[in-house]
Amino acid sequence: MQFSYNNQVLTLYLTGRLDAVSAPAAETEIGEILEKNPTDTIILDCDGMEYCSSAGLKVILRLKQKVDGTSLVNVHPVLYEILDTTGFTEMMEVKKAFRLLSLDGCELIGQGANGRIFRMDSEHIMKVYTNTDSLAEIDHERELSRAAFVLGVPTAIPYDVVKVREGGYGSIYELLNAKTYAQLLTDGEKTPDELVRMSIDLLKLIHSRIVKQAFIPSIRETALGWALYLKDWLPPERFEKLYALIEAVPEDMHMVHGDFHFRNIMYQDGESLLIDMDKLSHGHPVFELAAMYNTLLGYGLTDHTVLEQYLGIPMKTAGEIWHKSLELYLDTQDEQILRSVEEKAMVVGHARLMRHYLRRNGMETEEGRRHIETSRRLLDELLPRTDTLVF
Repeated sequence: MQFSYNNQVLTLYLTGRLDAVSAPAAETEIGEILEKNPTDTIILDCDGMEYCSSAGLKVILRLKQKVDGTSLVNVHPVLYEILDTTGFTEMMEVKKAFRLLSLDGCELIGQGANGRIFRMDSEHIMKVYTNTDSLAEIDHERELSRAAFVLGVPTAIPYDVVKVREGGYGSIYELLNAKTYAQLLTDGEKTPDELVRMSIDLLKLIHSRIVKQAFIPSIRETALGWALYLKDWLPPERFEKLYALIEAVPEDMHMVHGDFHFRNIMYQDGESLLIDMDKLSHGHPVFELAAMYNTLLGYGLTDHTVLEQYLGIPMKTAGEIWHKSLELYLDTQDEQILRSVEEKAMVVGHARLMRHYLRRNGMETEEGRRHIETSRRLLDELLPRTDTLVF
């Protein structure tokens, strides 16, 4: 049996069949290795294991009883199912082996701060996460997707997690012949007005749902973090006003998607499905509208090409979509009301944008400084005349 022993961590590489014939000898050999390499942490690498019978499971169980810090990694699907059915996944840490896929030939259909969305083939899309060590993020997003689905929000739930040859991990979704709203618009299959109406119907459905799961975060608390980040970048009176405005927004348990735009809504067989659920939260809709404003206008104020590359929609069309969305969401064409709500969304949106560019070392580049200065200037204009973010 091959093994390694580093920093008092013993890794055993299990290969072949662990069955009634081989189990006794394997257990004896493991005992001899453990005696020479004492440890509180054992990793059983199952990448080379072809089969494991009940006799093999008993070997693993007795090893776990002897060394509590025993875990399994690179567990192939069939073995994982056995371990899950027999309760091993509840007794010890068990990590699946991941399929290895390449992005070669895949079409990029969406992009956000935390990942990119690729069309793999006519049936599948894959979200590839920016963070190369993203397994915890993937698990969290899957739980958020399930929570939304249970509450009646049409959501695409990933069915598999894979390793990406180019680096990091991806979630696989089965979406047969589905297109994003942005693709429908570009291909001329739907008009902007049709897509706005469809999207606002979906948005109102999302906002009608009451969140009860404790693991779904408050977007208000997240927004307070955005404001706090700007403490040293805004004049004291501006920072204090911004923080106080966000803090004064009442806590709200209604669902918020957090990144609602035409590249995060898929259309399949006459049904709209949300993807990219990692920012799902609960809170007041001003925070949702702020994210929508950023996507449709905010990112492009300094450089129109940034928004057009991100969303795949001309700046003029994006602006029309934003204003039509406000009208339908608020159910009014009163320009005074529309402008008032827009400015509230802009306050939150530009606080988020300014933080976004500062965190990405924007002050070190001319382009970044222009984006930061645009948001700072608008906050300087808007904050003195904004008394509340609530509408």
